[in-house]
Amino acid sequence: MAALKEPVKIFIVQSLACFDTPQQVADAVKQRFGIELERQQCENYDPTKYGGRNLSKKLKDLFDRTRKDFKENIEDIPIANKAFHFKELQQMYGDYTKNKVMKAKVLKQAQGLIQMGNAGPSGLSEKEQIEIEMKRLELEKLKREVNPPESRPPEEDYKISLNPDEEIPNEPIL
Repeated sequence: MAALKEPVKIFIVQSLACFDTPQQVADAVKQRFGIELERQQCENYDPTKYGGRNLSKKLKDLFDRTRKDFKENIEDIPIANKAFHFKELQQMYGDYTKNKVMKAKVLKQAQGLIQMGNAGPSGLSEKEQIEIEMKRLELEKLKREVNPPESRPPEEDYKISLNPDEEIPNEPIL
């Protein structure tokens, strides 16, 4: 195994933190630094793997920081950006000047992107976030029905629940 200098170690750790495979990292080190490495040696710099269990605290912290930044800043990756998708689709649409079938497919794909809604920090579309919130509220309601509170809030005293087959009462309920 080749003895590695600090910049090479940092490069390996950061590449692995960005989910590159050990083989990809070994190839990148060869191309960038001119050092041939085995993929097993690269794997020793990944603290999530068995081989990286003895990695120094400094490199573990670097790995964790880089991985966290990589996961949080998905907008930095062009293909994850909606504007990038629309730009590419516009270019493809322009390329298909005479092919109406392909133009229609590109338009359908663009329409799908529009309908997806804006993905929030969780990566879910607005529709998915609303559905999750509705399910959460339903669960809270079921929990209250199963384990009712000892005293009801005053605003619930005036609520009337009607079944679909009942009629609205003509006289006030006291």
